[in-house]
Amino acid sequence: MSQGQPRRPQQPAGQGENQEPIKYGDVFNVSGELANKPIAPQDAAMMQTAETQVLGQTQKGGTAAVMQSAATRNEQVGVVGHNNITDIAGEQGVSVAETDVAGRRIITEAVAGQVVGQYVQATPVMTSQVGAVQQNAITIGEALEATAKTAGDKPVDQSDAAAVQAAEVRATGSNVIIPGGLAATAQSAAAHNATLDRDEEKIKLNQVLTGATAKLPADKAVTRQDAEGVVSAELRNNPNVATHPGGVAASMAAAARLNENVNA
Repeated sequence: MSQGQPRRPQQPAGQGENQEPIKYGDVFNVSGELANKPIAPQDAAMMQTAETQVLGQTQKGGTAAVMQSAATRNEQVGVVGHNNITDIAGEQGVSVAETDVAGRRIITEAVAGQVVGQYVQATPVMTSQVGAVQQNAITIGEALEATAKTAGDKPVDQSDAAAVQAAEVRATGSNVIIPGGLAATAQSAAAHNATLDRDEEKIKLNQVLTGATAKLPADKAVTRQDAEGVVSAELRNNPNVATHPGGVAASMAAAARLNENVNA
């Protein structure tokens, strides 16, 4: 299950046209310098190697496959050479990381430190009956704990605090903010961070969300409605009207989709 699924690049309409390169920002939810860089063949090769090392094979329709498709097209129209590598990708590298959370495997792929793909896979748990497989739905607390791992180094801002508050309300069924609870802690962290300039000094998401399940007085399986409420809260409080890759809203949305598949 993918969160932030990359958009497959469109093929050129004709070889005679002046073709613009396919850039990272065209197919991935990235920003800054990386967004304006053409995807190069050696970038794709690095991601293919990383996926193979961590996952055992390149994922069909996954990040490496999309990068390879874009790089091949860029090479065909002459904007990159076969041995080219994007400077920022070469300097900062690519990564594929696995995180196990409550019987789920979260795969996060990044280029130059920016998340370009996130996949959530269920890990079957064998019961005492031979051949029986138990699948448990992901709870709101578990989705928040996943965020602590996939976006843990992100400084808490108002959009994060709003998303955490929406998640807590959904979990507890109460609009009353619990003193010292997750929402109150996130709001305090966001207010504190707003007074600071240096990210190194700011409170990070993992400091707020690690152990989230134990910090919630009640919990429930994530539904599509829960995820939509959290996504809406994060969007409303983000000046760019966007959710953060691997953040609270993204983890809730991925959990909801996985739960729907489990219950199908």
